[in-house]
Amino acid sequence: MKIATFNINGIKARIGALTDWLNEADADIVLLQEIKSVDETFPREHFEDLGYTVETHGQKSFNGVAILSKLPLEDVTRGLPGDDEDEQARWIEATVMGKAAAVRICGLYLPNGNPAPGPKFDYKLGWMRRLKARAAELLALEEPALMAGDYNIIPQDEDAARPEAWVDDALARPDARAAFREVLNLGFTEAFRARRLGPEHYSFWDYQAGAWNRNDGIRIDHFLLSPQCADLLEDCQIDAKVRGREKPSDHVPVWVSLSA
Repeated sequence: MKIATFNINGIKARIGALTDWLNEADADIVLLQEIKSVDETFPREHFEDLGYTVETHGQKSFNGVAILSKLPLEDVTRGLPGDDEDEQARWIEATVMGKAAAVRICGLYLPNGNPAPGPKFDYKLGWMRRLKARAAELLALEEPALMAGDYNIIPQDEDAARPEAWVDDALARPDARAAFREVLNLGFTEAFRARRLGPEHYSFWDYQAGAWNRNDGIRIDHFLLSPQCADLLEDCQIDAKVRGREKPSDHVPVWVSLSA
């Protein structure tokens, strides 16, 4: 089972680039973030013609998450529990039925949080407390589960080409990193670091100042796996080359393969 996460930065603007990547990557499931589309205007039929079941949790012009799946989906839910007044579309989950195992997949778009400190950063930390609560519930099931997407967290200095540039940013502030570690330390495995160590592994390059050409990137798109899911992990990679193509997103796909 190959599962990918991809912050597409606008589904309508990137539909060609996404389609090209889907055709070559042959992923079974793709978790999308920042679709920037309401459910009714998402180009569902285009992806259904490619063989995918489509589930969306959209929002006009901002945010929005989706699941594209070639495998059967069950029990699709939308919205991160814990705040009934939160109207931002940042969470979708479902159970994917593989050949060898069923996996609970959660696609997320964690708040950016800038400027920090401030109300947006407070919302980010509050969202992460809710994420931790949902993560604990997933672990209690003692079943294969993963949470993947754009976390807007640079976990460590080695995950940025220029860590000094991010010291005061909401993506790398100590309290944001600590909140991420609290989730991880519940018992999750960070899939990429379980397979790849060292610096210069990035999943995001800003559009400004020639960041891609200078490889001035950061790694903020992550897979967190429950122990039962980590036992199924075969590989995790970043498709960095996608960033150099025509009309790219500022993020690139990250994927795991599971023996499921």
